Amino acid sequence: MSRALQQADALFDLGRHEQAAALAAQHLAGHPDDADALVLLARCRHRLGDDQQALTAVEHALRVAPGSVSGWLVRTHVLLALKEYKQAEESARRAVELAPQYWASHYTLGSVLDRSGRRKHKRAAHESARRAVALAPEESDAYVLLGLTAHHTRGYHLAQQAYETALRLNPENNTAHNNLALLHLRRQWRRPGSWARAAEGFVQAAALDVDDRHARHNLEKMAWASLTGSRWVAFAGALAVALGTARLRAGATGTDAFLTCLVCVALLVGGWGGWLRWQTRRVPPHLRRPLLLVSRRSRPIFGIALAIALLVVHSALALVLWHSALFALGALPLVFFVLAMSVAGHTALQQQAPKP
Repeated sequence: MSRALQQADALFDLGRHEQAAALAAQHLAGHPDDADALVLLARCRHRLGDDQQALTAVEHALRVAPGSVSGWLVRTHVLLALKEYKQAEESARRAVELAPQYWASHYTLGSVLDRSGRRKHKRAAHESARRAVALAPEESDAYVLLGLTAHHTRGYHLAQQAYETALRLNPENNTAHNNLALLHLRRQWRRPGSWARAAEGFVQAAALDVDDRHARHNLEKMAWASLTGSRWVAFAGALAVALGTARLRAGATGTDAFLTCLVCVALLVGGWGGWLRWQTRRVPPHLRRPLLLVSRRSRPIFGIALAIALLVVHSALALVLWHSALFALGALPLVFFVLAMSVAGHTALQQQAPKP
């Protein structure tokens, strides 16, 4: 390997993909059929998002050196990015044929089969992951794939063990943190503290990789779901106030009117106080700031927060302006506004979800 190519490889490992690609291209100007340089250039272009150029480079490399395992593996990842799942599977199987004792070959095949979305491939993906772990028990990424394929086949206990093993091997594996957090989130209603562990996992994953949007998106979904849950408190308060003010307009006076207002105020304050207390007990202090930062940048969260706030303000004012039936009727469109923002927010979050 030439000095320029060695430097390019080192730059790639440092994440300086543009500079690495420039050095690889410079080397290829004098050695156009250097398969190693072509594969490195393909890896760089793939990381930079130029998948068509990456595919052109790696296929040139494979024409020069059809037995290049690294070439077939890079081609597989590029085809996956292009959603060419059938060709990606063929490429991964070719890598396994060439290097059956190399863990990355089985890891890549398992990734392709898992990403294909076909039910019959899920078991095969799991078997490939098990093979990768058997060949490289020290590789955290192999355990992450094992956990992912177990998760997709409903082997949740095995998935948790695999993610925890991956984190023991590499505590900075952000994918393992994110996937383990998803498991905790799934158990939030059955195991106390699971919600907080999930949020903590997403925060750790986001902190470890600033370019990975999955953990931040999951954290945003958690914050949105928590806020959306408060709409039932707002609905209950609006209903209580509507019934109370209707009683006042019907002619309640004196002690009866005072008790009616007192009950409405108690329901509003008690409902929101209980919800806030539950949230403070649910969310540890060190997780509140990340959730708040995510919420401040989220349009779906801002939308549902605005709708709920308007309904709460209306309920509070309705107790003061109880004699106005027209003002009381304003609660109904606000309820529909909250429901509409819930649906719109859920749809927006689904559309914003990063691709796997």
